[in-house]
Amino acid sequence: MPRVNRSSERRADVLPALARTFSELGYRRATTAQLAARCGLTEVALYRIFADKRAMFLAAIEYVYDTSMIAWEKLLVATDDRSPAERLLEHESVHHGEFGLYRLVFAGLSETDDQEIRDALARMYRRYFEFVARRIDEHRRGAAGPDCAAAAWALIGMGTMSSIGKELGTINAAERRHLWTQAGAALLGSRKKKA
Repeated sequence: MPRVNRSSERRADVLPALARTFSELGYRRATTAQLAARCGLTEVALYRIFADKRAMFLAAIEYVYDTSMIAWEKLLVATDDRSPAERLLEHESVHHGEFGLYRLVFAGLSETDDQEIRDALARMYRRYFEFVARRIDEHRRGAAGPDCAAAAWALIGMGTMSSIGKELGTINAAERRHLWTQAGAALLGSRKKKA
């Protein structure tokens, strides 16, 4: 009887540890021995799942996006008087950057001379942009507000600056929450009243 290929399951199992390790150590400082140890595997076993360290890092970038989407998708199906965009802002005002995975993205920015890493980061940001722009457009339903695309990029930029402020200790949790609720609401714009 042929052996069952469980590589995709094993890959999913180790991605959280890989992402945390790259977030803590960066791409260059993280060794495959450290990555394997934190995943509870030998290096040989880790290399059975991923071709090389770059493949591990690329998968970790995708994991960061997927983790956000899992949380955000739950907000889309909630039923209350707020729009999904308003729920998303509220969620981010409390939870943005709480796991520190933004550090993995920052580490990737120092690796943009590697075209694969550059492409993975660009794809991740483009997907964030498309998701946020759709939520803003749905929220407004034709009501006035800043251009949806500009507002989406501004919200993403605000998230980046919020993460930098958190990392450097220049903005505390209450200030981040205020930033998200006040500036975020202004960028979101008016919600068209239901007829």
